[in-house]
Amino acid sequence: MSFLNSAIGAMIGFSLGGPIGALLGGVIGSKLGSRKSSFSSKATYTSNQQQQTAFFVALFACFAKLAKADGKVTTDEVEKVDTFIKERFKFDKEQRLFAIKVFNKAKDDSVTYEEYATQLSNLLSLNKNALVVFYELLFELAMSDGVLDSKEEELLKKTIIIFGLDPNLFTNLKSNLSVSISDPYKALGVTKDMSFDEIKKIYLKKRKEFHPDSLISKGLPEELIERAKEKFIEIQDAFKQIENKMKN
Repeated sequence: MSFLNSAIGAMIGFSLGGPIGALLGGVIGSKLGSRKSSFSSKATYTSNQQQQTAFFVALFACFAKLAKADGKVTTDEVEKVDTFIKERFKFDKEQRLFAIKVFNKAKDDSVTYEEYATQLSNLLSLNKNALVVFYELLFELAMSDGVLDSKEEELLKKTIIIFGLDPNLFTNLKSNLSVSISDPYKALGVTKDMSFDEIKKIYLKKRKEFHPDSLISKGLPEELIERAKEKFIEIQDAFKQIENKMKN
């Protein structure tokens, strides 16, 4: 997402408005200086670039707020986020530095976690699956040290409501990230009392919706494609496990 450090990024920030736009503008603005006006008249961007940018910025802003859920950000928490960024995302040096700048600026601003999450939810209201991926990344960060404290849990539960996601998602993720073997029924979002045909129908729908190409076309940044691929594989593996159980 090289345009994040360009006039296009500044234009996207202006068009987004709200806390996400202000945060993006604050991070990019100082880099443009007097060049801003000369670039802005020529720069163009797509609606997909706008959504991808909002996802990227909101993700690291919410990371910051999650880390500060107990009222402060400790050195250990900063290191945890930095390690998470290095190990979880395939960022180049420039992207990683940008993510860290967003994180640092957001952790010290007066905007609340809920405000960032609400604006993203409104921007991606037609793409709930991208919001699911966003939520799962937040959950992974919160659980990356093996502990989910009460303040983090409170914010993650609020996010379910803000995003309008399945209320069972929090419980399922907490269960799956707390044990080494996940439940394929929970991973696929089905129950054991469903027929094979019902489960297959849900599987085919999710397989299409969570295909990496589909998510990227609807707002998931390409830099986060690895998480989309993992989600896609999780869905396929869960169905295969269920299929083997029900047919043997």
